[in-house]
Amino acid sequence: MDRTRLHRLLARESAEAERRNPRSRAAYEGAGNLFGRVPMTWMNKTAGAFPRYLATARGARVTDIDGHEYIDFCLGDTGAMAGHSPGPVTEAVQRRFADLGGATAMLPTEDAAWVGAELTRRFGPTHWSFALTATDANRWAIRLARAATGRPKILVNSYCYHGSVDESLIVVGPDGLGTARPGNVGAPCDVTLTSRVAEFNDLEQLERELAHGDVAAVLMEPALTNIGIVLPEPGYLAGVRALTRQYGTLLVNDETHTLSAGPGGCTAAWDLEPDVVTVGKAIGGGIPAGAYGLSADLAARLLGRPDLDLVDMGGVGGTLAGNALSVAAMRATLEHVLTDEAFARMSKLSERFEAGVRAGIDAHGLPWSVSRLGARTEYRFTSPAPRTGSESAAASDPELEDYLHLYLANRGILLTPFHNMALMCPDTTEQDVDTHTGLFDAALTELLG
Repeated sequence: MDRTRLHRLLARESAEAERRNPRSRAAYEGAGNLFGRVPMTWMNKTAGAFPRYLATARGARVTDIDGHEYIDFCLGDTGAMAGHSPGPVTEAVQRRFADLGGATAMLPTEDAAWVGAELTRRFGPTHWSFALTATDANRWAIRLARAATGRPKILVNSYCYHGSVDESLIVVGPDGLGTARPGNVGAPCDVTLTSRVAEFNDLEQLERELAHGDVAAVLMEPALTNIGIVLPEPGYLAGVRALTRQYGTLLVNDETHTLSAGPGGCTAAWDLEPDVVTVGKAIGGGIPAGAYGLSADLAARLLGRPDLDLVDMGGVGGTLAGNALSVAAMRATLEHVLTDEAFARMSKLSERFEAGVRAGIDAHGLPWSVSRLGARTEYRFTSPAPRTGSESAAASDPELEDYLHLYLANRGILLTPFHNMALMCPDTTEQDVDTHTGLFDAALTELLG
């Protein structure tokens, strides 16, 4: 690839983004009282000199304050997998907050039991509790795992993503040992005191770490996602389950992103048997929501412990967790929007997206790869597709990524700014997918000649 040509095209697309979005630029420059000039600093990850500012969003479309409409394949990095402001969720939120009144009263609602039963149907674990984010669900799952096993450490995969959980910010270093993930901010202690790490798809490394006998739980995504999709090799997940059982370690499946695999995420799609499932983002249809589910055996072990104060000091709750508004949104999303039928259609659209990207890559003879997980597709600047998180991180090319993201955004398509992820929602259409296919090919043609 001619990097000089790439730099020229990137500069052109960056200038075009600034020209097209004067109101967004002014809003960004005027937000001096915000840390990083944005409501949350990760919003600065977007390609270009400043982020586009949201005006409206509905279904698979968003508009910015400069009046541009976009086909949205980012979908809130999974948070809007149900589409933006889906009708049933809007109605449920309106009924709960405006008609009945009250978002949080520290009182349960009947919706919660329905959601718990539905999550059991989808994922398998029989006892559920609610959070407002998947990060919190993971934190609480970790505390319960330590309580149940009496062990101090958590094992994760290198370059995993479990939100801002401190224990997860560890990677495999060049020497094959665990080390702090680069860029971690304000770690409370050396992460190797709380965590162990193994590469995804590496059972030998996993067993070596579990053999120390101090791991309370393996916290993992059944497929890595936030470093780019890394799919499990045949037999890997079965091997993880066998090893965790052999060494008396609990297994926690974080399905927050891998929910794209189907109504019950990878846990249901691949017949997995975790002790705990955590999930967040999408299940509230855009309203903050998270949940963690425990197997019947684990729930009995914990509830039967008189020494554990699970009501007050257990660290497994929060004042707004399980609030009436959040639970109403979860019920509406699961009952009416992210249904089994919707997932089947979203997966078909993702197959179409994958085929279009693969055709573009093949037509230009690029050594790239495409991976798909149900309704989610990702292309990577390497072939074959990475098999570990470290391999996936090494395949990053920020300049190339920014060029593609800006090229698409300047022509009305949004991808997830963290990587080249495209997600389908119930409102995505075949035409949306085909529009991306055409623009993706056009971007490559300009880049490669």
